[in-house]
Amino acid sequence: MTSTEAINPTKTVAAGKFKAQCLALLDEVEAKRMPIVVTKNGRAVARVVPMPLVEEDPIFGFYKGKLEISGDILSPIYSDEELEEFFERSAAQLK
Repeated sequence: MTSTEAINPTKTVAAGKFKAQCLALLDEVEAKRMPIVVTKNGRAVARVVPMPLVEEDPIFGFYKGKLEISGDILSPIYSDEELEEFFERSAAQLK
């Protein structure tokens, strides 16, 4: 056993065995948090590694407590007259 194997032990599985026991081996990788190397004819062809542990979705709630809403965010920005004027100018440009 090399020093690298002692620090990061990796299980090696033949492709045929991996195919037959795929789901159980995936559960093992997840539970033990250790990778598995899949071999074909004695040659490493793939590595199955556990996904990083994520406690929460980093997208939702990212700005919580960082932003402050000021003013009225629900009312229209432009009045009805301003919108009508805009649409008339836009229609005239298309002609």
